[in-house]
Amino acid sequence: MPDEERAEMAHLMRRAGFGATPDELDVALAKGYDRVIDELLDPEAYGIPRMDVSLLARVFPSVVGGFSKEATNHHMWYLVSNPRPLEEKMCLFWHSVFATGVTKVDCALEMTRQMDMFRNRGMGNYHELLVELAKDPAMIYWLDNNENHKNQPNENWGRELLELFSMGQGNYTEEDVFECARAFTGWTIAPKPPSTGLGQFAWDFEYREDDHDDGEKRFLGQRGKFNGEDVIDIVVRQPATARFIARHLYNFFVADEVQVPAWLHTPPRDPVAINLIADAFVSSNYEMKDTLRMIFTSDFFKESRFKRVKSPAETIAGLCKLVGDFKYPRLGLELLGLECWYMGQYLSDPPSVEGWNHGHEWIDSGSLVKRINLAADAVSSIAYPGVQAMVDRMRGMGAMGPDESVDACLDMLGPVWVEEDTREELITKARMSGGLQWETDEQVSESTQKVADILALIVATREYQFC
Repeated sequence: MPDEERAEMAHLMRRAGFGATPDELDVALAKGYDRVIDELLDPEAYGIPRMDVSLLARVFPSVVGGFSKEATNHHMWYLVSNPRPLEEKMCLFWHSVFATGVTKVDCALEMTRQMDMFRNRGMGNYHELLVELAKDPAMIYWLDNNENHKNQPNENWGRELLELFSMGQGNYTEEDVFECARAFTGWTIAPKPPSTGLGQFAWDFEYREDDHDDGEKRFLGQRGKFNGEDVIDIVVRQPATARFIARHLYNFFVADEVQVPAWLHTPPRDPVAINLIADAFVSSNYEMKDTLRMIFTSDFFKESRFKRVKSPAETIAGLCKLVGDFKYPRLGLELLGLECWYMGQYLSDPPSVEGWNHGHEWIDSGSLVKRINLAADAVSSIAYPGVQAMVDRMRGMGAMGPDESVDACLDMLGPVWVEEDTREELITKARMSGGLQWETDEQVSESTQKVADILALIVATREYQFC
């Protein structure tokens, strides 16, 4: 199979999921690019099963009770093991856009329910997702809509709906924010039993008609006795919303943009691509599957290799997939969540309603050391089945010199693209220990260690931090 075709498929698997092992790439290439996209977008139609979360409960029983740290364990388990990678990638996408934090919500059960909503609806209709989000108890509590009353409107949810979840800054007025808040009065959380020592009870959405402001409202140039659904319908149809969501999708799936607060004054990196995504979004009646298909088949997507810095969650999930760890839940899963946190991304607890800063801001001196150490330790451990599988593939290629062994290892890990000076430095290091020989037991042992050393060097490069 041509190297270019393999690189293109690997790019799709990194962006629409969390990467692929060399063997998984072989399978994907045999199916073809379009068939793989079909399976990613519609796993149900191809018999790809959902996650069996009961396996997690057997190792971490408290995840059922919804204790605080278990929201992270639950999310990490899905990230590293979900057989539907795009479903999980979209869950991470919406969690970044509709940022909600467990430290305020203080109910891990509601955070896991919100993540499940993103998994179940994340590739569906954006309009329907916004309605569900407005009824989500975690979001209601996070943005204080349970404090939004007919005689005393609270603007927090209404403001973030317009500023961060749909239209973006500069496309609405303060009057629109206030009228939006009025439309969502009465959307609240039903009374719930108190927490117990055995866990927390689930929360429920409740619409209180007697607390809803049914008066006429002026919102985005329209008048009417609007309720929340009416406001969402108006918001979704705004051209600004299509452009805003398109820019989010470009930033997450194509190439790093500036941070969201700068979007008002900083033009997109690729305005043509943003317009194409926005047009696909509108013409599909806001269906995410159709919009994603357009992105993954576009030239601008295929030409965007290694133009995004991997987030901590993407880094860890990709490593686990590559080395074959956590195919089943085990003790140590909670440490993955901590590693993600140490790198700057505490899942289920973004730093603010704007979510996490991304791109090059994922990287500082501390987080870079964490990334390198975690990756190097993983790929140099022969005990992992995925690492052993890569060694076996290298052994099947026969004897090779340092140049060939570096190129083969780059292919195993991606294929990973590196600058020529980086490649030359890797080859220089490889020459110090010589080429690979597999004829005797001693040579097999030595060559296995050499492969592990080269893999560890590659994941320590600057280029490996991109996807």
